[in-house]
Amino acid sequence: MPGSVDPDDKLDRREVVGVLRRTLRFARPYRRTIRLALALIVLWTLTTVSGPLLVRFGIDHGIRRADTTALNIAVALYAATALVGYFVSRRMFVAVNQAGESFLRDLRVRVFGRLQQQSMAFFDREKAGVLVARMTSDIESMGELIQWGLLQFVSNGILLVVSLSVLFLMSWQLALIVVALLPILGLASVRFQRVSNAAYLTVREQVGQNLSSLQEGIAGVRVIQAYGRQAEQTRRFTRTNRALYDAHIHGVKVSTWYFGLVELAGVVAIGATVGIGGWLVHRGDISIGTIGAFVLMLSFMFEPVQQLSQLYNTVQSAGASLHKLYGLLDTVPDIDERPAAVDLANRGAVVVDGVSFGYAGGLGRTALEAVTLTIGDGERLALVGPTGAGKSTLAKLVARLYDPTVGVVSFGGIDLRDATLSSLRDRIVVVPQEGFLFAGSVRENVRIARAAATDDDVEQAVRAIGAWDRFAALEDGLDTEVRERGSRLSAGERQLVSLARAALVDPAVLVLDEATSNLDPGTEAMVERAMEHLMGGRTVVVVAHRLTTVRRADRIAVVDHGRLVELGTHDELIIRDGRYAALAGAWATHRPTEV
Repeated sequence: MPGSVDPDDKLDRREVVGVLRRTLRFARPYRRTIRLALALIVLWTLTTVSGPLLVRFGIDHGIRRADTTALNIAVALYAATALVGYFVSRRMFVAVNQAGESFLRDLRVRVFGRLQQQSMAFFDREKAGVLVARMTSDIESMGELIQWGLLQFVSNGILLVVSLSVLFLMSWQLALIVVALLPILGLASVRFQRVSNAAYLTVREQVGQNLSSLQEGIAGVRVIQAYGRQAEQTRRFTRTNRALYDAHIHGVKVSTWYFGLVELAGVVAIGATVGIGGWLVHRGDISIGTIGAFVLMLSFMFEPVQQLSQLYNTVQSAGASLHKLYGLLDTVPDIDERPAAVDLANRGAVVVDGVSFGYAGGLGRTALEAVTLTIGDGERLALVGPTGAGKSTLAKLVARLYDPTVGVVSFGGIDLRDATLSSLRDRIVVVPQEGFLFAGSVRENVRIARAAATDDDVEQAVRAIGAWDRFAALEDGLDTEVRERGSRLSAGERQLVSLARAALVDPAVLVLDEATSNLDPGTEAMVERAMEHLMGGRTVVVVAHRLTTVRRADRIAVVDHGRLVELGTHDELIIRDGRYAALAGAWATHRPTEV
C-alpha cells in the first residue's frame, strides 16, 4: 500500500511552496547528478516511445509492402532501442538514487547536528520518541519516495506528456479518444486519493490497536494467568485482529475499484481505437501501422495515470516529513552564543543575582524565585533541600544549561549569556547524577571531554582523581571496551569516568549534581575519594543528598520551594535551628531524610 498521511500532516499551499523552494536550495549541491538523471529520464522516454513508432514503420513499410529490408531495419532498430533503453533505465535509477540518497545523507547530518546544539529546555519540551521518529520514520518516508517514487513520478509524468503529444502527431482523431477518457480517470483519481488515504489511515490505526493488545497480553501475562483471564485476553486480541482484517479488506476493495476502472478505460480505449481506426484506415486517413502503434502506446497513457495516483500519498507524506525536519532545522537553540560574546576569565566568583526560573510546561510553577547568591573563587558550596525544591535547577543555571527567566548568573563579572560557549564549557563543568558512557573504550570515553587530548593527557586525568589503579586492573586497562551505555563497568566505575572527563577539562568551577546518589555505600566511598581529588583548588557547587558530604562544604545553601531559605556554615545553621538543623537532626537519629 502507498504510505498514508496523518490529517495533521497535510500542508496548505503556502507550506507546500515553502517546502519546494527550500528543497530546491538544499538540492543545489547535487544539481549535476539531477541534470544527468533528468537527461537519462528523457532519453529513456524517447527509447520507450520509439518502440511503437518502429512497429508502425515495420508494418507500413515492411509487412504491407513486403519489403524485407525495411522490416529488418525496423526489427534491428527496435532491438537496439530496447537495449539502449535497458542500460539507460539502469543508469537512470542509479543517478536518481545517488541524488536522493545524497540529499537524505546530508539532511540527516544537518538535523542531527541541530539537535546536538539544542539546550536542555528543548529536550524538556520535545519528547524523545518524537525526535527519534523525525530521524527514522520521517526520513524513511522520504527514502521510499526517493528510492522509487521520485523516479516513477518524474518518468511517468514525462512519459504521459510525450506519449499524448506523439498520439496527436500520428492521428488527432484517435487521440481524441484518449482525451475523452482522461477527465473520467482524473475524477476517479481524485476520489481514489481521498478514499484510499482514509482507508490507509484506518489500517494504521488498527495496526496500532492490534499491537497494543498484543503488547499488553505479553507484558501482563503473569497477571493474566494469575487471575485466569487468558480467554478474555484472547477475545480482546481477536476483536482488534478482526478490525485490522476488515480495514485491510476495505483498502483492497478501494484499490480494486480504482485499478479496475483504469484497466476498463484501457480496454475501452483499445476497442475504440481498433473500431474507429479501422474506419479511418478504410477512408485512407491513417495506416494500419498507426493503429498498431496506437494500441501499443495506450499503455503509456493509462499506466502512468495509475502509478501517479498510487504515488499521491507517498509524495504528500514525504512533503509533510520534510516540513517537520525543516522545522527542526529552524529551531533556534535557547542556549546560544551572542555575536559579541567574550571569553570568560580563568578564575572568578560565581554570582547569582535575583534569579527566577520556570521550566517549559511546568503548569505555571516557578522552579526558582528571586534567588541571590555569591560563590567565592575556590569556595565549596553545598545545595540541600527536599526533592523538587530547586537545588538541581540552581546548579544547572550556574552551568548555563538553562538561562534564567529573570536575573543574571555571572562568572568573574561576566554574564554567562555574554560568554563564548567554548570558554564557558572550559571554565564550568557539570558531573551529572549518572555518567553516560558511549560505546568505545574507557580512554575514548574520557577523551570526549576534550577531543584534542593525547593519551598522556587522559592518563593524567585518571591519575588526578586517584582512579589509575582501578582502571589499570581492567583486562585491557584504559583500552577496555565499555560496551553499550557502559554495561561492562560498575556504576561506580562509570561515575569515575565522568569525574576523569571533568579532570581532563581542568575547569575553574565544578558542579556536582548528586554524583553519588545512585551508588551503594562501598562504591560511594571510592567515588567520594575521587571527588575529593577533583575538587581541590576549584570552586565547587555540589547538590548533596547526604549530610556527610554537606559537612565538608565551606557553606551550605538550603533551597525549599524554589527559594533560598538558609545560607551559612554547618555550625552556623545548626545554631540557627532552622530547616537545616532539622535535616541534620534527622540524620543523627538515623531517620532517612532526603536533603
